[in-house]
Amino acid sequence: MHWSFRLVRIFGIEIKIHVTFFLLLAWIGWLYHRSGGTPAAIDGVLFVILIFVCVLLHELGHALAAAHFGIKTPDITLLPIGGVARLERIPEKPSEEIAVTVAGPAVNIIIAAVLWIAIGLTSGFPDPQTLQQTELPMSVRLFAVNIWLVIFNAIPAFPMDGGRLLRALLALRMDYARATQIAASIGHGIAFLFFIVGLWWNPMLILIAVFVYFGASSEAAMAQMRSISKGLRVSGAMVTKFEALPLAATLHEAVDALLRTSQHEFPVTDQDGQVRGILTRDDMIAALRKSGPETPVGEVMRTNIPSVPQSMLFDRAFAVMQQCSCPALPVLDSLGRLVGLFTPENVGEMIMVQSALGARGRAVRSRAA
Repeated sequence: MHWSFRLVRIFGIEIKIHVTFFLLLAWIGWLYHRSGGTPAAIDGVLFVILIFVCVLLHELGHALAAAHFGIKTPDITLLPIGGVARLERIPEKPSEEIAVTVAGPAVNIIIAAVLWIAIGLTSGFPDPQTLQQTELPMSVRLFAVNIWLVIFNAIPAFPMDGGRLLRALLALRMDYARATQIAASIGHGIAFLFFIVGLWWNPMLILIAVFVYFGASSEAAMAQMRSISKGLRVSGAMVTKFEALPLAATLHEAVDALLRTSQHEFPVTDQDGQVRGILTRDDMIAALRKSGPETPVGEVMRTNIPSVPQSMLFDRAFAVMQQCSCPALPVLDSLGRLVGLFTPENVGEMIMVQSALGARGRAVRSRAA
């Protein structure tokens, strides 16, 4: 995710934080300072940090449950509106998705239970009606926050846990793509409700509404893509007519190739034919302005681009491309030779073609019936 940087690695998972999180801390500090001075500001900022520690533990719960089913979590990003655990793939079975989904709120329930016991052993149990008062001890407020996190995440809308749980339960009785579409539609309805209520009551609900709406739309699009491309291999979607640039080539030669072909991404290979990087059109133009046409492409190309075998499933290759934010993926055959390019444009074209073929097939079956 852009504008995020790494904090630490836990269980092999990169923990990242978005720069806007610091804007949240500054805003909270300013609000509390206005009402109670420096001590209040410190208390407010510390409280927010502890909330996000609970959010991080929630996301780690998802990640560790996913690891039990052989699903890796490359990173977890903390945002002002919560945390996002980026799973390598969606659990294949509804029962697995239920387990992964429930693991997050279960962590918050455990935290709340531990805090409740600690509160009872120290200061005594407070009146439930006073749980939102800011003058209460930090432990009491954190207890209330964890209960609220469980309730909020139970809302049946993507990307909250409730939306994923609803999708998994529906998938027990119907096609995965159809279950996702129903859950996404419910999410859109909830987002619209949040938006209307936010206009009249709390502007924060408008931000949540936007988050929910686009989260539901993204999940529905991904589910449709997986359904359309089910069983399809990279070899059926890759670009096979392309031009590669030698590592010793200059930007002048790269420009010639750009004008001569319709490519936007060029694999750069060494003398042994091994892919060393990808040179994009945008990077090429930017480098021309900055350093001139005699610049070697090796100084401009993007490195550490993963390659994928042509036998890999399409949705797995698409996930790899998303994870690395790569402009294209080199495709190799069984002997490690470069035989194609897997590009976002090709992915879009393939999805449109498969959608059209699927619609035609449904129309033919409808007429036959």
